[in-house]
Amino acid sequence: MSIAALSPAPAPAVRPAVIRDDAQALDVARTFADAFTRDASLRDRDRLLPWDILPEYTASGLWGITVPREYGGPGVSTVTLAKTVATLASGDGSLAQIPQNHYYALEVLRIGGTAEQQAFFNGRVLAGERFGNALAEIGARDFKRRTQLVRDPAGWYVDGRKFYCTGAIFAHWIPTLTVAQEDGREVTYLVFVPRTAEGVTIVDDWDGFGQRVTGSGSVVFERVAVKPEWVVPFLASFERPTTIGPFAQILHAAIDLGIGWGAYRETLPFIRERSRPWIDAKVERAADDPLLLERLGDVWLRLTAAEALLERAGEAVDAAQGAPDEDSVARASVAVAEARVLTTTAGLLAANRLFELTGTSATFAQDNLDRYWRNVRTHTLHDPVRWKYHAVGNFYLNGKRPPRHGAL
Repeated sequence: MSIAALSPAPAPAVRPAVIRDDAQALDVARTFADAFTRDASLRDRDRLLPWDILPEYTASGLWGITVPREYGGPGVSTVTLAKTVATLASGDGSLAQIPQNHYYALEVLRIGGTAEQQAFFNGRVLAGERFGNALAEIGARDFKRRTQLVRDPAGWYVDGRKFYCTGAIFAHWIPTLTVAQEDGREVTYLVFVPRTAEGVTIVDDWDGFGQRVTGSGSVVFERVAVKPEWVVPFLASFERPTTIGPFAQILHAAIDLGIGWGAYRETLPFIRERSRPWIDAKVERAADDPLLLERLGDVWLRLTAAEALLERAGEAVDAAQGAPDEDSVARASVAVAEARVLTTTAGLLAANRLFELTGTSATFAQDNLDRYWRNVRTHTLHDPVRWKYHAVGNFYLNGKRPPRHGAL
């Protein structure tokens, strides 16, 4: 299904609440996680994009929690942001992922944008506008971007095609990664493109078996006119130590952890109410099966350990944001890599054990419990966790700082 620019995301009906502080952000996230849970299975089963809940979700103020205080927001810590995203993902991993690149774009803006750009775009967020993303491209193995920022006497234009554009379908602005030719070299920029701009076409072609309602399809740009004040340097922010990479990665970790907790919490009532004990356990209730209890305890411990590493990683990112240098950013990247390892393995373990410990009846289509495994398996594929192990080992053994890019 193609969604043309003439059908934009609706303008905000009301100005969102401005969340006061970190504690309120977590309280609001818990409320919305409960609301997300109620229809999560139905949305996933029938692939119902969450248009009905988006206005309330936006009005909650959660999309504005990283707006710095100097621009009118609460400027919550990375620790709180990660906890907020994990809490939302425990209710619905897809809905928690939708604003992931919204927060990411604001971090790129914080680091690379001018004061005027930051004031403008943070103001748009507080007014209720959402950012999507158009970062990735498919069809080439060299990771180079083909989407161009073209400058000619007639103006500035964006041309190209993107995929994995999570949130673009719901967005008011689509931050788009582009390359421009400058003095014989390519320079990378993030361009904030209005979704309603002429030449923007959003194609709802995401058909992954998990994270089905994130709206992660394609965006096509055909000579889309943009203003210079919507263009933010991107690659330049990686040429010096900044937190863009670990900030992006901790959001991934939080989503995976949240989906794992959701699977774990789904496991408990199923065991209590529907599972049967194995015959050799010689107990009346599955909840008294000693081997089942051992396996369940293992899941709880691993998720709890992953949660602790996520908080520790958030503290490292906060420290690096406050005083960015080669060492602080490296420590943040390694801490987040450690968290990504454990949130990946713990999230997958929780989703697998949901079936191992509940039995065949847990596979019935009416329960749709496989959505936890499908979601966490899909989301953990964003970049290979095996390279996280490498970065951690290389740092502690050889003192090698990890490379600075968005995947570490």
